[in-house]
Amino acid sequence: SILIGAGHALVKDEKDADVIFLNTCAIRENAEGKIWRRLEEIRNQEQDRPLVGILGCMAERLKTSLLDERRLVDLVVGPDAYRDLPRLLSMLNPEGESAAINVQLSADETYADIRPWRIRQDGKLAYVSIMRGCNNMCSFCIVPFTRGRERSRPISSIVDEVKALRDQGVKEITLLGQNVNSYHDIDESKPTFQHSNSTGFKELYRLRDGPGMRFAQLLQDVAIAAPEVRFRFTSPHPKDFPEEVVDVLREYPNLCKQIHLPAQSGSSEVLRRMRRYYSREAYLDLVHRLREKLPGVTLSSDFIVGFCGETEQEFEETLTLMDIVKYEQAFMFSYSMRERTHAHRTMVDDIPEDVKSDRLSRLINRFHDNLEKSIENEVGRLHLVLVEGKGKKDGQLKGRTDTNRTFIFSSNKCIPTAFKREDLVRAIQGQEVVGQNDGTVPEIGEYVIAKVNSTNGRKTLFGDVLARTNIGTFAEYSNKNPFVALNNR
Repeated sequence: SILIGAGHALVKDEKDADVIFLNTCAIRENAEGKIWRRLEEIRNQEQDRPLVGILGCMAERLKTSLLDERRLVDLVVGPDAYRDLPRLLSMLNPEGESAAINVQLSADETYADIRPWRIRQDGKLAYVSIMRGCNNMCSFCIVPFTRGRERSRPISSIVDEVKALRDQGVKEITLLGQNVNSYHDIDESKPTFQHSNSTGFKELYRLRDGPGMRFAQLLQDVAIAAPEVRFRFTSPHPKDFPEEVVDVLREYPNLCKQIHLPAQSGSSEVLRRMRRYYSREAYLDLVHRLREKLPGVTLSSDFIVGFCGETEQEFEETLTLMDIVKYEQAFMFSYSMRERTHAHRTMVDDIPEDVKSDRLSRLINRFHDNLEKSIENEVGRLHLVLVEGKGKKDGQLKGRTDTNRTFIFSSNKCIPTAFKREDLVRAIQGQEVVGQNDGTVPEIGEYVIAKVNSTNGRKTLFGDVLARTNIGTFAEYSNKNPFVALNNR
């Protein structure tokens, strides 16, 4: 949006580009490795090399070292300096004999007044950034050093963007932030809602109190503003799920009942060294509370194996946590030490790489073993599915459930429309919906009722669609639960 507003244009083919931007992540060494390889590819192009800019966290971490004698990069811009892109570009010459850099972090930049440019204006999925930065200072994490302190967009600007996306036909919005559920609009003219942590959780940062709106109020406002749009959010911290947030998630059926709950480790001692400020027991209590308050909720998580000093017994505690919680999705990595972090300053990366690799393999296998057992419970369930696009095979459509599972079904079956509960019941029972005749085939962007007939043993469901409907009608039928088990009705 910033560059287009300054007169630049997006091109479809890289060969036509005068400048290429690589948006980067610095959380793990592997992510930076991919960027270095991509830079070498661009440099080795036979045709005239375009100008190259590095944006984001890698730019913030490495700064001027990116502008070395190899001259792989012409422009280095940190995550808080994107407004400066037009000026920085004007400083470069096409021959690549100059360089420009701005990696200054900001205490208040949220880009609240910048409306993102959507490449696909007819797309049904969208992302809305609500806050930036992180104050948690976990031992292993570089994000506070590359993204800066937490600051949140005004709630009014977020709701306005949500309404605009709703009016464009968007059907699912993901709210984004480095620590998304610590959202805090500090506008003193707004009602004051005090900060509170999940029960049993603490934190290093002590300045959470003050006037303004919190994450629970934001969730409520967007849910009301767009009742037929689904909302997800990422990435949260387990400490920021107080009762107010859980209650809002339960109340509004368009707030998806799929929660990312990064554990990082199943060992209380490793969690202490990681400066996560919760114990294994507190985490499991939170899992129990979420599943009690949000029937049918599915959970995903992040795990790091081989953190500094991790013993075999401590790793085994992560395996048993995996067995107890039975996550539907997990992002699992072996530890790679990052400069400037607390661990880099005070600890030793003392776990051999072969041990890390072995533990990661065992954790991944344990996750898949548990998933293969739990996913069979899906057979016979009814889900509300948002149709997202074509499947891999001809004659297939794919969609996603509230619980974030992929659903594959036939694109050729005509289905009725059921926007009333009684019509939905008739369609589910295989009876004719009055006035519908033969119905029509599902289209991308519609919500459909889908019955699970089989799975692939991992994350994908297969079955039949029974009717098109909406979030409100399905919520009335399911009592606001994310799915219905037919054998229980």
